[in-house]
Amino acid sequence: MLDEIDNRLLAALQRDAHMTAQELGEQLHLSPSQAGRRRQRLESEGYIQAYTARLDPVRLGLNVQGFVQVHLHSHGPEHSAAFARLLATRSEIVSAWTMTGDADYLLRVYCADLPSLNRLIHEVLLPHKTVARVHSQIVMDQLKQDGPLPT
Repeated sequence: MLDEIDNRLLAALQRDAHMTAQELGEQLHLSPSQAGRRRQRLESEGYIQAYTARLDPVRLGLNVQGFVQVHLHSHGPEHSAAFARLLATRSEIVSAWTMTGDADYLLRVYCADLPSLNRLIHEVLLPHKTVARVHSQIVMDQLKQDGPLPT
């Protein structure tokens, strides 16, 4: 069970995961050791899964962000497993969700350019034995960055 201090600690770490126990303690009005113990507990209980760096895709040469909806031919466990194996091999697919509604999967992709996105769709996704069709959308501008989770 999370209390108000835990929620504030999680919010602070989502803003800046590099905060020291000293800095957390100052923000939360706790001693550094209390703040550190709370952080360790939240890590061990799985509330904090990882610490990552947010990279600038454009500076890395990834100029096209897109979302690709994937529709499968059929929906057996073997088809889903085969498609999941394909997803795991492609670094340009940065996240994937199974969906309700019309599409079976929604993929978030980053590619260097439009020809790269075209190759991903036409040479990787569409030829896969489980894929019936895809629908892609290219991001023109991202108005809000991936934000912290509400706490």
